[in-house]
Amino acid sequence: MSRTGAVIVHNDADVLAEAVAARLLNRLADAQSRSGSGAESRRGEASIVLTGGRIAAKVYQNILGSPIRTVVDWSKVDFWWGDERFLPSGDAERNETQARQAFLDHLPVDPERVHPMAAADAVDTPEDAASLYRAELAKAAGGEGVPAFDLLLLGIGEDGHVASLFPGNPALEAAGSAVGVRNSPKPPPERVSLTMPAINAATAAWIIASGEGKAEAVDEALSKGELPAGRVKAVGHTRWLIDKDAASRLKHLEF
Repeated sequence: MSRTGAVIVHNDADVLAEAVAARLLNRLADAQSRSGSGAESRRGEASIVLTGGRIAAKVYQNILGSPIRTVVDWSKVDFWWGDERFLPSGDAERNETQARQAFLDHLPVDPERVHPMAAADAVDTPEDAASLYRAELAKAAGGEGVPAFDLLLLGIGEDGHVASLFPGNPALEAAGSAVGVRNSPKPPPERVSLTMPAINAATAAWIIASGEGKAEAVDEALSKGELPAGRVKAVGHTRWLIDKDAASRLKHLEF
């Protein structure tokens, strides 16, 4: 493992996924300890924003297989999503479906604390889904804005996008907490996403990247800060958790 500031590099995708899973478990356990009190400190609450993609699926599988997964009281964790494909419920391409199959359905979570974005068979448009999510976020936050997410997970695309905020798409400049996305350059064209202000309101944001195909975007986002991924500046901290292939163009790092 190599470390330079907010960038932590692991040898390969498997090691990266295992390391992120361990970090995640500790992060949630710490959050629950801080939110509780006295002998019941581990019964406190925590919140996490989930992401999709291959490396995220590996992370979730490592969580499920971890011998320390019981350090987290899963019944007191709120699960949110950073973005979603506007597709019918249960579609294999939905981030919700991936997360449920990979680990949520196998943990003692409270169904009332799982907050998926509305699917295309429940509402008519991605804007409708975004409106419902804004209301749900505001309710959890006590009336407006977003709750103080203890951890927000993000992948990064080869074009530098995070969540469903793509370079040049109007959704990237949206205010509020959630936005309907149209004309996505990646299928499907209709999506729902947290806004950049909502992402940056998180206590901690971790950008996870694996593979040489992400190397150019990782380098540009870190060196110039103009891509959507480079604009992630969580109020607490932002970490880049990547493997050597994704870090291969970062000239200021030594491996």
